[in-house]
Amino acid sequence: MPSTLVECVPNFSEGRDKAKVDAIVEAMKIPGVYLLDREMDSDHNRCVITLVGEREAIQEAAIRGVGKAAELIDLTKHQGAHPRMGAADVVPFIPIDGVTIEDCVAMARHVGAEIAKRFQIPVYLYEAAAATPERQNLENIRRGQFEGIRADIATNPARKPDFGEPRVHPTAGATVVGARKFLVAYNVFLNTPDVDIAKKIAKAVRFSSGGLRYVKGAGFLVRGMAQVSMNLTDFEQTPVHRAFEFVKREAARYGVIPVSSEIVGLVPKKALEQAAEWFLQVENFDSSLILENRLTAVMGGKMAVGGLRAGVEPFIEQLAAPTATPGGGSAAAASGAMAAGLANMVASMSRGKKAYVQYESQLSEAIARLSQLREELKAAIDADAESYNLVMKAYKSAKESADGDAAISAALKQATSIPLGVAERVVEVAKIAANLKPITNSNMKSDLTTAIALAKAALEGALANVEINLDSLKDEAFVNDTRKRAAALKR
Repeated sequence: MPSTLVECVPNFSEGRDKAKVDAIVEAMKIPGVYLLDREMDSDHNRCVITLVGEREAIQEAAIRGVGKAAELIDLTKHQGAHPRMGAADVVPFIPIDGVTIEDCVAMARHVGAEIAKRFQIPVYLYEAAAATPERQNLENIRRGQFEGIRADIATNPARKPDFGEPRVHPTAGATVVGARKFLVAYNVFLNTPDVDIAKKIAKAVRFSSGGLRYVKGAGFLVRGMAQVSMNLTDFEQTPVHRAFEFVKREAARYGVIPVSSEIVGLVPKKALEQAAEWFLQVENFDSSLILENRLTAVMGGKMAVGGLRAGVEPFIEQLAAPTATPGGGSAAAASGAMAAGLANMVASMSRGKKAYVQYESQLSEAIARLSQLREELKAAIDADAESYNLVMKAYKSAKESADGDAAISAALKQATSIPLGVAERVVEVAKIAANLKPITNSNMKSDLTTAIALAKAALEGALANVEINLDSLKDEAFVNDTRKRAAALKR
């Protein structure tokens, strides 16, 4: 298993010609990159390719896919229901394992620069990689689509690309590259061909029009049925079942009902677990109750049959070993993950009980957020150790490289960003744990006290790791900004 895993889900403006899609996929097949899924939609005239791979390899795969799409797709002849501005329309990077969203931002910027350089295609950055707030939303960048951008990219300063010349590629248009969390593409079909109803429901459900947070929506006519097409940009904050129930309620206002729904591309198992918990109303549901999850945990050593000690002992022994990694940064992340786990347990054991029914919504929100924080902190355990190894590698290779100082600086910045991210997360864990005290079983107060203490220890350890890396950095702007953020967290 690679030490870093990144997902890339490029969307190409071709959903009818299988041979062209095959050629694009073939261009992206390089060592270290794996094809997980491919979806073609003739009505939208669009395909979605899901790749996962190591950090370096998947960047090159994405670049090659954009180049092949530019060869094969002519937007001057393209028609389809889905908005588009490029042959390779959007290329997002999503952190999976051993990488942070900040790492994916750096990847997006590298890939964007290379696309502009190799293929003369202008590139815009979006979501977490956006250089300006107004470009965080894809809709703002893609407004007017290929034709609109082609008409005013050279004269409108707001249309100036982040990379490349201010002119679209004559047939491949422009490409949007970015970094984001896992997105669930979720569509609901209605029992009517009236696309105006779908558009009205989409307007109600999407956040930009006052609907659900983390939902983007549009209405289309697909296979003779009105479709409410949604992107859930943070499925843990706005889960799939909530979006479905909202669409169902709005549809009833127009005398129609959902007849089916579909997921485009892949969906995290956790999203389906959330839906199962919601619709089945299982009391005190937890993902560990699922047989396959429990088997994976046991067989992977996370829940050893020999007892709790057997599960944690390998990590403790690794900390004790006379090696530099894992070290204090990994221990801080582990402490934070345990804090989130304890708080999650307390909230889960109170939710669903009659005595706390008035706090049901608050407890559910806490559980969802703590689950996310716990996963991110667990990922930081390995990420911190890997970042140290990269720093050592940069120092060793510096003597043989002309840009050795730059490589060392980049590695140190990454090694600083990981414990800083841990610090930010454990502060949030501590706040949630404190807020849970008055709304959960008082007999579990000691568990929350322990969670807060673990979070505080994690904060102190993480910030110590931040500071020791800053001492070796010469970039004053980065150092000053990081110290300000660290000081705010201490307060």
